Formats: sequence, C-alpha cells, structure tokens
Amino acid sequence: MSAQNQNINFPRHIGLIADGNRRWAKEHNLPKFEGHRRGFEAIKKIARTAQQKGIEMFTFWCFSTENWNRPAGEVAYLMDLFESSLDEFGKMAEQNKARLRIIGQKWRFRPSIQKKIEDVEKTTINNSGTILNMGLSYGGRDEIIQGIKKIIEKGLSAPDINEKIISENLWLPDIDLIIRTGGEQRLSGFLPWQAVYAELFFVKKYLPDFTPADFEEVLNEYAGRQRRFGR
Repeated sequence: MSAQNQNINFPRHIGLIADGNRRWAKEHNLPKFEGHRRGFEAIKKIARTAQQKGIEMFTFWCFSTENWNRPAGEVAYLMDLFESSLDEFGKMAEQNKARLRIIGQKWRFRPSIQKKIEDVEKTTINNSGTILNMGLSYGGRDEIIQGIKKIIEKGLSAPDINEKIISENLWLPDIDLIIRTGGEQRLSGFLPWQAVYAELFFVKKYLPDFTPADFEEVLNEYAGRQRRFGR
C-alpha cells in the first residue's frame, strides 16, 4: 500500500467518465475520430498516473450501452480503437503489475475483441497492483439487472436480500471519487448503486485536454473534503 493510501482522505476507488472527444475535435476542426484517439491517449496517461500513485482501483468508462446508437462508421472506428487499445492497456498493466478487467456487455463485441478481452484478463488476473476497469458497453442499470439475475440464480428469496447481497453480486465495489470531463454535470448511469456517497468532480476540460496534472489537482481537492456518509 502506498503512503498516499494510508491517508484516510485518499480515494481507494476512482472513476472517470470520459467525455468530450467529439466536441474537442469539432472545436479543433478535426475529424471526430481524431478526438476519440486523443481521448484514449489521455486515458492511458491518467491510468498510468493512478498506478504510480498506488490507487487500488481505477475505473474508466469509454463506451456506454447507449453509444451503440451512434453512426455506424463511428462505432466501427471505436471498435478498432478498442481492439488496439486492449493490447496497449494490457502491456501497461503488465509493466506496472496491474490487473485489467473489462466491465460491460462483452458478448456484444466481435469475436476478435472478445478474444483479446479474455486474453488480457487472463494474463493480468494474478497481478497485485492497481485494478484497472475499462467500461465497454457498460450501463449502470444493466449492471444492476445482471446482479439481480445472479441473485435469482443462486436461489435466494426476498427475505435474504439486503444491501450486502446486492453489492456482492455487482461487478464493482463502492466508489469514492468520480471525475467527469467535458463540462456535463450528470452521471449518465455510471455506477448508480456504488456512487451513492461518491465525491463528484465535473471538469470543464474535454477529455483530450485532461492531463495528469489536472488529475492530481482533483486528488488534492478531494483530500480537503470531509466525507460524512450521512452522519
């Protein structure tokens, strides 16, 4: 555990809602594809910084269940970007002894992407460093639905259901800090169960402009907040 994690105000689990790629590209008179590419480059830098700082878990949301409704050409480009990025994130995870997990509807991706997801998760599963969760075809309501199905499959009945049971059957644990780039001030379905006491930071910068220095600034502000958890 890093020195930072010994601080009670240091977040154990951080989430990033990666937003603003297309608007960034438009403002720079560039194709929206270039905005997505630059956005992924920014995520890599932030993920690397999170690992260096000893963050226990870093979850970044790259593609929602609703994003499948975007124009076919854009979705196709994103699929190619995801496939190539899985290799890069996998190598980065191995170098830093991190674990890489993909959360979301894995079955919706083409077989080659599903195979890369399977390989990178298997390769990094025993790494003891930061857990990196990449949200691909992820939706918070879908996560809850899948959790309920797991509970039913286990044969549990209504008297058995409580917050602990539900939490144990979701993909991720509670989250301490959520950052959303791009200026929008909503969660859009990101970890709705786990985010009930998360500290929220809405950053005006688009994702491609969000730097490790900006990330550290958020961490410093978070450290100064007092989390009461309803008390």
